[in-house]
Amino acid sequence: MTDRLPPLYDVHEDRGARFTDFGGWQMPVQYDSIREEHAAVRETVGIFDVSHMSEIEVSGPDATVLMDRLTTNDVAALDPGDAQYAGITTDDGILLDDTVVYRLPDGTEAGSASAVLSDLDDGLYEPSGEPAYFFVPNAGHDDEMLDRWVDHRGADDFDATVANTTDAWAMVAVQGPAAADAMEQAITDEGAAVSVDSLSPFQATVAPVADVPSWVARTGYTGEDGFEIVCPAAEVKAVWNAFDAQPCGLGARDTLRMEMGFLLSGQDFDPDDEPRTPYEAGIGFVVDLDTPFVGRDALAAARADGDGPTETFTGIRLRDRGVPRAGYAVTDGDGTRIGTLTSGTMSPTLGEPIGLGYVEATHAEPGADVAVVVRGDQKAAVVTAPPFLGR
Repeated sequence: MTDRLPPLYDVHEDRGARFTDFGGWQMPVQYDSIREEHAAVRETVGIFDVSHMSEIEVSGPDATVLMDRLTTNDVAALDPGDAQYAGITTDDGILLDDTVVYRLPDGTEAGSASAVLSDLDDGLYEPSGEPAYFFVPNAGHDDEMLDRWVDHRGADDFDATVANTTDAWAMVAVQGPAAADAMEQAITDEGAAVSVDSLSPFQATVAPVADVPSWVARTGYTGEDGFEIVCPAAEVKAVWNAFDAQPCGLGARDTLRMEMGFLLSGQDFDPDDEPRTPYEAGIGFVVDLDTPFVGRDALAAARADGDGPTETFTGIRLRDRGVPRAGYAVTDGDGTRIGTLTSGTMSPTLGEPIGLGYVEATHAEPGADVAVVVRGDQKAAVVTAPPFLGR
């Protein structure tokens, strides 16, 4: 796949960022050091370019039923300005991806959400027209999800418009205890539909960030307070430059999310290499069995058997020296394999080695003694239910 460049690529390059391929995108992995960037988010505020994330817009009379058919949560429960976390599953209930779904102002036409952002006084919360959404699949999944939505729309004869708008948008994440203050300083006072600071987690509004009309959501992937800003790609430099914050790359984003136990699509689950249901992956809370989504029957049957998954996603904290990595075996301490790590790092906050992965349910009780095989040696470890920071 040809590498895709985010619209801020030149800005990152001028700042001295190191780049990595991620989902077909050339993205900054770090600017200064992962530890320094990680600490900024935990202690003050950091800013990330997350324009590699995908954006798919859906609108029309049957937009809600189409979204409910293809995501595991209850999309019909969303009002304009609401967001929710959800899974996208196969007929067998296996996770294809995880996503955040946003309800846009009613009447927004898929493929033209920027038109709504350009007129901030139209009244975001006044119902007008058909329902509209955008959802955010992970990097490199945009074409796959566009095809999936279009195919199901056609098969069920739904009246909905679906558009892949990934290249039209940029996304910036401002994260950390001081994120709200940083946002208030960057937002033009006139024109915000509601106060950004008044947003609850998983709520969004239209606001002018550095005079750029933007969709601002109180969401993130770090475990800290924070906001994700979706703005026109052509204007993202003004948004980025409006923040006096430590720039952070994907390296810090990874260590931050691991400390919280957040899943990484394609690594902690993958339909081919790590096929897992939402129940196995620890996100059963995003499954609403009262909605008729693809995979619902398989997940309902799994829940009905009453036994739960045989393996479950959990955290591991090493007691011995060593750094856990994806693919390392988890044993019962006597050499019997009971699981596998899918992610691992040295926690910058704790100064301790931590890992995430799947362990047999009979050994997954928090506090259970286990071991991780690091370069052939069994390292003493303990099962630790994430988040590791005890929040």
